Amino acid sequence: MRPILDPWIEGYLEYQLKVRRLTPRSLVDIRCTLRRAVLMMEQIRPGVLLWEVTLEDYLQWVNRKREAGYSTASINKELCHLRGLLDYTWRSGRSDRNVLDGLTLEDTPRCQAPKHLSIEQARQLIEACPGGSRAERRDRLILLLLYGCGLRTSELCQLDLGDVDLERQELAVRHGKGDRGRRLPVPAAVWTVLLAYLAERKGRRGALLRTRGKAVRLRVSDVCDVVSGVARQAGLPEEVTPKTLRHSFATHLMDRGVDLAVIASLMGHRSAHETGVYLHRLPGRAEAAVELLRRDTKKP
Repeated sequence: MRPILDPWIEGYLEYQLKVRRLTPRSLVDIRCTLRRAVLMMEQIRPGVLLWEVTLEDYLQWVNRKREAGYSTASINKELCHLRGLLDYTWRSGRSDRNVLDGLTLEDTPRCQAPKHLSIEQARQLIEACPGGSRAERRDRLILLLLYGCGLRTSELCQLDLGDVDLERQELAVRHGKGDRGRRLPVPAAVWTVLLAYLAERKGRRGALLRTRGKAVRLRVSDVCDVVSGVARQAGLPEEVTPKTLRHSFATHLMDRGVDLAVIASLMGHRSAHETGVYLHRLPGRAEAAVELLRRDTKKP
């Protein structure tokens, strides 16, 4: 269950939307950060508002983030979101100071492996959503598209019925990162579930995935709720997110020896640096390639 945010935080988000005119995606990002911070601070300092928490408590929050596997860049991003709230609170006279002012973490050169599920955990997650009801069938399709196609959450939400290519068994991703489109082959197991869903949905226009009540296009927060809810049912860690499934897609392809360039194309990466985070799955392969080259150069 998502925590109910303090009315002052909701007012701050309204300010970001109407005065600073942040994009809806940026606003979702900030809201998610503040929700996670509220949950964690309830464990560290129960009943204390975010702008009343001490610097020492925030340093403990940073340590817990590190222990949970969050990268320096990810923690700095959340610190930036929290710093914005605390600055707004300080300027409004509700606090004496912004305790996070000037606090950033130095990035380490070591590349940290992205969080992902094992194949057994991925299977456990899918099996926790059997698809008995119509709502469960939609949720199961969400999980399969995230894990089976490596979609970003925003890409999944923007899919329309017309983006499903029935002849080629592909998905047309028209709203990728940086407005870069791509076409994705759909695995046979996912395709079967997708066809059954389309037959039940009917129609040729509109959003592929809709909310249960008002039948409007799913939002990023809706998808996050689905994934975290099924993860709890499956007995998996609470940190399982849609991005975890995307990372699992790439990691499992890497484990099977799929070329890095192919994975980059499927993931919609713009540079080799983005795909390079999965190189931890190739221990010893670089050394083996250099050794092969050394042997070849010795031949007459």
